[in-house]
Amino acid sequence: MKVLHVTHGGRMIAWAGPWLARSQAGMGKEAAQKEIFMKWQSKVLVVIPAYNEEANIKPVVGELVRDYPDLDYVVVNDGSTDRTAEICKSYGYNLLDLPVNLGLAGCFQAGMKYAYQKGYAYAIQFDGDGQHRPEYIRTMQRKMEEGYDIVIGSRFLDKPKGCSIRMVGSRLLAGAIRLTTGVKVADPTSGMRMFNQKMIREFALNLNYGPEPDTISYLLKQGAKVAEVPVVIMERAGGESYLKPTVAARYMVRMLLSILLIQNFRKRIA
Repeated sequence: MKVLHVTHGGRMIAWAGPWLARSQAGMGKEAAQKEIFMKWQSKVLVVIPAYNEEANIKPVVGELVRDYPDLDYVVVNDGSTDRTAEICKSYGYNLLDLPVNLGLAGCFQAGMKYAYQKGYAYAIQFDGDGQHRPEYIRTMQRKMEEGYDIVIGSRFLDKPKGCSIRMVGSRLLAGAIRLTTGVKVADPTSGMRMFNQKMIREFALNLNYGPEPDTISYLLKQGAKVAEVPVVIMERAGGESYLKPTVAARYMVRMLLSILLIQNFRKRIA
């Protein structure tokens, strides 16, 4: 079996075996390598953190497999105590099955390590509860290709926020991010975020990087370019959200303190 290591800028980004050997017969080695590189540059990995999502994981992944076969995905089962892992295995879904519950930060980092090791150009955080819609992924990718490091799927670019406690919290977080970075982020709590290779590496190789508003604030301070595109976020399809009112209130306070104070002392590993 002939194997080619595809490099770009002196760094290996992919390899190809039997497919390349067949392709080279018709187009030559250089053309085949270029074709692989172009394919890989557009590759998006949909990272689906899942904790006790037995009610939702089949329709979420099933839709991706059925209607968006050009998108790769990985379900990261975060030590679920229900049938989430069993369902994924029974349908042959691409699965990282964590033996214990790591929480969102550890679970998402596992998915980003997978994206980093596989050399994906982009990775998108995509909830396993049915709230995020896959039809916006390519729109977010096109925005990324304008030169951004992070693209957020925003609920509030083309419509106002309501007056609920959560929306008040969202306004406070947006204000804190703007105060500390000078950048306006309309929807800091949106969980639908796409990252480029540079950001994938940050999440994969640095500890304590949860996909949260305070991390977005920190990355902005480090020079990351962030954009937003309008999306519609659906209601949870089934099951129960962990973000109860008291939990949500504590979350907002923790994020505010982190953005305003703690991020000033955060250190990178590399």
